[in-house]
Amino acid sequence: MQSNLSVLLRNPLAGVFVVLVVIFVLSSLISPYFLTSYNMTVLARGLAFVGLVTIGQSMLMVLGELDLSLGVNGGLCGVMAGVFMVQLGFNPALALGLAIAFGAFLGLINGLLVTMLRLHSLVLTIGTAGIFGGANLVLTRGVAITGIPTSVQFLGRGDVLGIPVPFVIMLAALFIAGFVMLKTPFGRYMYAIGNNPQAARMLGIKVDRVRLILFVVAGALAGLAGVLMVARLGTAQPSIGDTWVLAPIAASVIGGVATTGGVGSPIGAIFGAGIIAMIENIIVLFGVSPYWQGIVSGAIVVLAISFDAISRRYLRRDLA
Repeated sequence: MQSNLSVLLRNPLAGVFVVLVVIFVLSSLISPYFLTSYNMTVLARGLAFVGLVTIGQSMLMVLGELDLSLGVNGGLCGVMAGVFMVQLGFNPALALGLAIAFGAFLGLINGLLVTMLRLHSLVLTIGTAGIFGGANLVLTRGVAITGIPTSVQFLGRGDVLGIPVPFVIMLAALFIAGFVMLKTPFGRYMYAIGNNPQAARMLGIKVDRVRLILFVVAGALAGLAGVLMVARLGTAQPSIGDTWVLAPIAASVIGGVATTGGVGSPIGAIFGAGIIAMIENIIVLFGVSPYWQGIVSGAIVVLAISFDAISRRYLRRDLA
């Protein structure tokens, strides 16, 4: 048993997949409404938005960085999409593209501050999250921007062969991110930096350039999530992204991404996001107050980080 446990802990992707399947089966057994086409569509569509943010966050965590402003970034980009389309009258495709580019720009700001001023990303992004959130309220005054063109709502509400469009987009982003991290030199640079930035520099890896690129990519993915949510709602709500702070971090840790960097992948992080999404879905199906979702999400974060620390301590002792 100890040997099997050691193998499981050494393969976090396999372990989290097993947990995902177990929770899926249990959810199907305890609720007759869980395994229905409607609920599966709702689950997949909801997972897509937080999943895009999770992909970006997990890539940063592999580097040993953390961006707490990604959720607010997504919300601000959604608002900017509404401003471009409704208030400025831009072509919808151009407006959405500009909003996503704006998310990349916000990520660039974080990346430049981290790399040029050597600021700690965790502390820095707490501050930039406040700035981005304040800009959101300045633009909207707390009121949703309505009148989003129906032509863009397919991106948030449509289906392709019965699969929600946002989920298809998330899978495409996941495939690209997974391929880059697991099959390209750039991905190897990421793991090297996460394990030991100083050694990576000695090997000639442009550490700051890699960090900067990943902050930009994470910002763009957050912007994409915000834009898709606007298309889903049909309005640019100032509250978009409020729940995209803790969940991506918890999902990444549950999926095997080390809080200290150098270990994990976006694929495992999405498995972790699926676990959280199913737990929250069951809460809704049982009619539990949605206010409990915050408690559940926070508890999952604590448990995930605790398990991450315990499992890595176990591995170090096992390898000694």
